[in-house]
Amino acid sequence: MLAISLRAPIIAPTAVLGEIQADIGLTAAGAGLLTGLPVLIFALATPLATRTISRWGPEATVLLCLGGVLAGTVIRSLGPAAVVFAGTAIISVAITLGNIVVPVLIRRDVPWNRVSAVTGAYSAIMNVGSMAAVLTTAPLAALVGWRWALAAWAVVVAIGLAYWLPTARRRREALASDHGGAGPEGPSGRPAATGGRGADGPDAPGATASTSLRGRSNRWIVVVLTVAFCGQSAAYYATTTWLPLLLADVRGLSATASGASASLFQVAAIVGALGVPLLAARTRLWVPTAGIAVLWISLPIGLLLAPDAYLLWSVTGGIAQGGGFTAIFSVIPRVARTDREAATASARIQTGGYLAATCAPPVAGWLHTLTGGWTAPLLLVLALTLAFTVAGLSAVQASERRHPRP
Repeated sequence: MLAISLRAPIIAPTAVLGEIQADIGLTAAGAGLLTGLPVLIFALATPLATRTISRWGPEATVLLCLGGVLAGTVIRSLGPAAVVFAGTAIISVAITLGNIVVPVLIRRDVPWNRVSAVTGAYSAIMNVGSMAAVLTTAPLAALVGWRWALAAWAVVVAIGLAYWLPTARRRREALASDHGGAGPEGPSGRPAATGGRGADGPDAPGATASTSLRGRSNRWIVVVLTVAFCGQSAAYYATTTWLPLLLADVRGLSATASGASASLFQVAAIVGALGVPLLAARTRLWVPTAGIAVLWISLPIGLLLAPDAYLLWSVTGGIAQGGGFTAIFSVIPRVARTDREAATASARIQTGGYLAATCAPPVAGWLHTLTGGWTAPLLLVLALTLAFTVAGLSAVQASERRHPRP
């Protein structure tokens, strides 16, 4: 429910954007701002997320995340344009907390050999949530109106909140018990998590003082991962924004047909998100990462050279964008030695990535307007996927050399 709550509430408005525009009087620019605001906030609010985790801990941060998404979802459905934007901003800040805290929870609670699998499942469920939001919101809006259709996602968030409340309580009780002298503690005094690597303890292979984020080598890995996520996120959002129009222009598809074809780009992400950890369990992480890079590059090159095979390129690009996210965020638990380091690394990577994602769609649109065609925007996507390839493979290989799998 947490993974679904981190995507569906911000994807749902795209399915009923026309109805929202007509009802509250949004211009096209206003509608673009409404859908683009979450990505910008993802980038700008990451320092707040890091401080929240440091001050209150992961469990409380998850509760704040879900509570904020729940409140924002209800508020967004109540009033005029200003209230809709306010609710969207609240949802976006809350989701930023979730974006940063999930890698922290995975690092702390998941056994070393299952990190990629859990990260992949998390990514896949987010994509399922996005797909469900697109498929169900419009039909529901036709029955009850867009406000109730968007508010309905509060039910899903409330279920997740109901699950996390007792989880946080149990964690707090365990923490109090361990502070009384019963259990093992990490350097910060927080208890180690059963089955994982502890809240702050360096029990992951190779996680010594010299290889923590305070070490020069791991700081370099985080920088390179940031470049990789910039390429990944910018390519994803540029493609998501413009692929339907590109297919309509280049292939002469109707709006319905181009939208359905472009939806393959989203659906196929589930294959990539789950496929990377399955392959990584049998070989090194750099092997599926290299495969993902090839698939990413095939999207712009294929649309440039063989646009008739657009369905194939939509699928290969979709697999790549789902797998690329999993590959990047599977590295963080390797280089992060503590909760704080995991949060810091996640925040730095996501700040850069989502800033790039904010810029990519308008830059691609400007290139299309300037040139009157799609070659320049596709070359931009190609450059972004090449950045992911070089930086992503460099970071993954470096992390595997310095933190070998047990």
